[in-house]
Amino acid sequence: MDFVSSSPGETGRIVIAEGNPVTAAALSWLLREQGYAVTSVANRDDLFAAINRSIPDLILIDDEVLEPDGGVLGALRSDDRWHDVRIIVTAPWSAIEDASGALPWGADDCVSEPFRVPELLGRIRTQLRASWQLRAARMALHDTAGELERARGDAVSNRRLVDILHEITGEVSATEIYRILARRVAETLEISHCSIVLARADDAFGTIAAAHEDAAIQDVTVQLDEYPEIRSALDSGRPVLVEDASTHPLYAELRAASARESRTLEVSSVATIPFAIDRVRSGVLFLRTERAERYLTMDDVVFCEVLLRAAVAAIRRAQALETTRAENRRLEALATTDPLTRLLNRRALLDRLNAEVDRARRYESSLSLLLLDLDHFKQINDTAGHLAGDSVLRQIGALLEEAIRKVDIVARYGGEEFVVILPETLSEGGVAFAERLRERIAAKSFDVGAERAVHLTVSIGIATFPSPLVATTEDLFARADEALYRAKSGGRNQVQT
Repeated sequence: MDFVSSSPGETGRIVIAEGNPVTAAALSWLLREQGYAVTSVANRDDLFAAINRSIPDLILIDDEVLEPDGGVLGALRSDDRWHDVRIIVTAPWSAIEDASGALPWGADDCVSEPFRVPELLGRIRTQLRASWQLRAARMALHDTAGELERARGDAVSNRRLVDILHEITGEVSATEIYRILARRVAETLEISHCSIVLARADDAFGTIAAAHEDAAIQDVTVQLDEYPEIRSALDSGRPVLVEDASTHPLYAELRAASARESRTLEVSSVATIPFAIDRVRSGVLFLRTERAERYLTMDDVVFCEVLLRAAVAAIRRAQALETTRAENRRLEALATTDPLTRLLNRRALLDRLNAEVDRARRYESSLSLLLLDLDHFKQINDTAGHLAGDSVLRQIGALLEEAIRKVDIVARYGGEEFVVILPETLSEGGVAFAERLRERIAAKSFDVGAERAVHLTVSIGIATFPSPLVATTEDLFARADEALYRAKSGGRNQVQT
């Protein structure tokens, strides 16, 4: 199948590599409904045949299509044609959990099965946006390489440019690109002062992002009126070259001030080259030599201009990747977090519990599950209002998080019910922990606003895996629920197993 060209704002091209025909059909329908151009394949050979015909923007590949040795992802990432194609691996949650959340080598993201449609679509949109941004950045880098080819007259300069380009276009952050740029330009031009100052034309102050002369100078604020060459470059959008500070008009006031104070003007020459990353982020590459050094020339400015174009493209790419990672973290939080208490939600809890039970079974260890229910919670909503009830639930969530170990898991199960999972814990340990929780909650005064406070008690049911009648996750929850019922019916404010 041939695909139409795509770019930001146009239809994205997606290849689905899924061996299960029912899942493949459902995904194809869902993504076509979203306006994407979709091709569905069932195996490795069909996948490579499809992407050889036309390069997609994104591949959604099931882990069962992946080869155990990583051959499929390795082949995709080793071919320059598919360098910017984003890859999302779909896999059961247990497989992702067993890998401690690590992505398969070569993948850009991983989505757990069964799918949560909003999460899946959100991750696809994020990766497609990254694909388009990376492609635009790569085109800009390609254009810069073309300029270098056309400028072969200065072979030494070109070699230096290529060396720096290789360093700044690697997988590094925007902050690191600034540091590399300041250091390498200063070393190549053999000057003592080179810095990156971030500012816009209408700003009164700028921020030093990196300085070769002093690595400790970072995120330092400078007043732009004290730097006429920077102000001039930002206002005009063109480079400013002060070849000789002893005669240039821009340095007249500084020369006069030096004369009044009977001191020598130390600045020999200055060059300021502006750049823009996007509509709101811009700055200058600021070069300065002193009396013992050479004068800067227009050749130095041209060298820096070519280099800055490549650096800006690399920064855009780095920031696109950083934005993608942040968006992935946000989507993951939305998919797994209870919005009120910020604890794990019920769906995420069940996924984690299944993984913990599988781990306990594999390593012949144990775990205890605590099912907590706040006693008479409805009275708070009825007497103080639902906002007060929500506040109490948030405070309970914070209390539980403070009480658990790093390896423990706490979640909101629903309503006023919470769950705590205690790995490597036998029934006796679970009971002791539950009693401490019960006492701590009973002793706490919960703030519900308007200088009011309420006191609560909690009933707790405990079940342990493995134990008689507990062989699965479902058994574990059933036994904990039965124990909780006994605690409630027995008078509340107690722990039962």
